[in-house]
Amino acid sequence: MRFIETRGLAASGIVMLDALLKLRQVCCDPRLVKHQSAATVQRSAKLEALRELLPSLVEDGRRILIFSQFTEMLELIGGALEREGISHLTLTGQTPGAVRTERVAQFQRGEVPVFLISLKAGGTGLNLTTADTVIHYDPWWNPAVEAQATGRAHRMGQKNPVFVYKLVCAGTVEERILELQSRKAGLAASVLEGGSGRQEEGPLFDEEDLALLFAPV
Repeated sequence: MRFIETRGLAASGIVMLDALLKLRQVCCDPRLVKHQSAATVQRSAKLEALRELLPSLVEDGRRILIFSQFTEMLELIGGALEREGISHLTLTGQTPGAVRTERVAQFQRGEVPVFLISLKAGGTGLNLTTADTVIHYDPWWNPAVEAQATGRAHRMGQKNPVFVYKLVCAGTVEERILELQSRKAGLAASVLEGGSGRQEEGPLFDEEDLALLFAPV
């Protein structure tokens, strides 16, 4: 906060977004944070929770979509699924069009129970009506984007109810941004998109926002 007092809120936006990014990454898995101290951590409570949740869902024959904003997190989840012997497919913004089409078809045919999908790949034109379970590994703090991701399973032709899980670390920045989301819709989009494409002028956060986001746990 002393940095903000010195430079002001408007000039501190990039620094604040970078700090929020790292806090969000820590919630997902400390290995996402490119820092020497984080590299020594080999466990993620959230990833372990997912590993506990998935086997029973797969055993029940559920068809599962797992969304994350971080493609590196999808790689870590994929590694965990391989160790559990759970077949899966992955779709990111870097997946070539022909491969994307084939993987969607594979999932729709029921060849694998789990589909890992990144934020960039989960936009328009993705129809996954065989899915009946959606897991948001890290909250997409723009509610419209999160709803769009869930909507991949809620398409015309869906015959089954769709169950949605949101994995949120208690007492962390994830809970706090979700709280801010209810009163600052524009803040959620700015945090998610790194501040790009903002139409309004001025700082992303006011002092009350920052006090909430960076308060000690």
